[in-house]
Amino acid sequence: MSAERRASRIVVVVVVWGLIILALGATYRYVIHPYAQGRQPGTSDARYDEVVNVALDSFSGYGILRSPAVQDPLRAKRIKLEFHDDKADCEGRMKALKAGKMQMAVFTIDSFIANGAKLGDFPASIVLIIDETRGADAIVAYKDAVKNIQTLDNPEARFVLTPNSPSEFLARTVVAHFSLPSLPADWWIAADGAGKVYKQLQAARKNEKYAYVLWEPYVSKALEDPSVHVLIDSSKLKGCIVDVLVAERRFLREKPQVASQVIESYLRAAYSYAGDPEKLKSLVMEDAKAHGESALSNEDAAKVAEGILWKNTLENYAHFGLAGQEATGGVQHIEDMIASITDVLVKTGGIREDPLGGKANTIYYDRILRELKARNFRPGVKMDLIQDAGPATNDLGAISQAAALPALNEAQWKALIPVGELRMPSITFGRGTAQITIQGQRDLENVAKQLQAFPQYYLVVTGNVRAEGDVEANRQLARERAEAVTAGLTGLGLTPNRVHAVTSEPSKQDSSAQSVTFVAGQAAY
Repeated sequence: MSAERRASRIVVVVVVWGLIILALGATYRYVIHPYAQGRQPGTSDARYDEVVNVALDSFSGYGILRSPAVQDPLRAKRIKLEFHDDKADCEGRMKALKAGKMQMAVFTIDSFIANGAKLGDFPASIVLIIDETRGADAIVAYKDAVKNIQTLDNPEARFVLTPNSPSEFLARTVVAHFSLPSLPADWWIAADGAGKVYKQLQAARKNEKYAYVLWEPYVSKALEDPSVHVLIDSSKLKGCIVDVLVAERRFLREKPQVASQVIESYLRAAYSYAGDPEKLKSLVMEDAKAHGESALSNEDAAKVAEGILWKNTLENYAHFGLAGQEATGGVQHIEDMIASITDVLVKTGGIREDPLGGKANTIYYDRILRELKARNFRPGVKMDLIQDAGPATNDLGAISQAAALPALNEAQWKALIPVGELRMPSITFGRGTAQITIQGQRDLENVAKQLQAFPQYYLVVTGNVRAEGDVEANRQLARERAEAVTAGLTGLGLTPNRVHAVTSEPSKQDSSAQSVTFVAGQAAY
């Protein structure tokens, strides 16, 4: 072979290998590297500087996050949100965060805690509270079989629900907070989705002591049957079903400004939708059509939107302890919400023990909100200037508050509809007195904390009367003890309108006569 031909072959080999190396480099850059970062093959790096992968499901409460009002401003900053619907596989969602495949995700607080406990790790931190349901989830039953929650204190009682969903946690909240000692250990029956729960309700015998846990629009569908009623819904609870945005910890460390831009864009979008029921209804309809399992009618979309309380900037500041005391409006601190939700999970066997060891602050991150507040972030300002929709506003939004329960007269207290006896620690008194002991005072403080979860119920504090001995003296002592407890609770922040002291008829022969019981009630419609 001549030297010239050898040289030509060498050139060809070099060129071929050069092309192979270029191809491998391109494959790594546009396929392998994006995949390792949690991106999908085919994402154009040329158009966006950052692609943020967000894991969630089709729940309409996430409609604002998925809306153009969030995505368009981010695209203008060369940031793209890639949404990954995992069909409510929250365990897989947590694992994807741990593997770095997702940079952000949405969870209910209970699901975040439960799946973190299962994984043995919390690879992400809560950075924003998105929404809280206020009636979108409810427990219903046939009136004749289940008069109220207390009726479920029966070995034959069951809850029909969707596992690993907000409806499961609503049921757990009831089981944790109400006194149901006869409810069996296998107290729930699984059904795959609210539609399947609704079908079981329709097919059920109306004398069964079964409760059905649904979400809208199936709650409204169930109530079209006049023999069905609501036992409890999420509007009666506080800090129960709460959706949060979480950010993977490495993402927060390495790209805090990107996370901040996402949160800022979301808060601006939430501000743009606030207080406009028609706009929110349209958003829910469009989101359900694009991402839901089925389209929603006008009426159903309105019911879904009414059942969701989207959180604004000021409410987030308050939840994270960044608003002044006068501005909190009774908003729960996120640590208190985490602690109470963890307590429900432990009491009902959702988790074996608190995976945080009482350190709720380890799973939330307030620096982004703190920095927004420090630079006087106002969600309406830039939005108005960009859209040229009029003068900029400095409003942060208002704290949403449920209407205060009105005061009742004696006849109205007697006509109160009992919901159920609350599962509370036994308050202890000095022997033969109405003086609450030191331990009893600690227990009373715990009672006051638990009652924060039920702001829309009245509370009847019943002094139990011992049947043996001087009945009148026993009745007087029981009355004084009930009044001591009501005074203690109002001193701990309970509205006086909500709490009322009564005495039982003499019947107790055991040590339970030494304490008081707590019954939640609601006014007759």
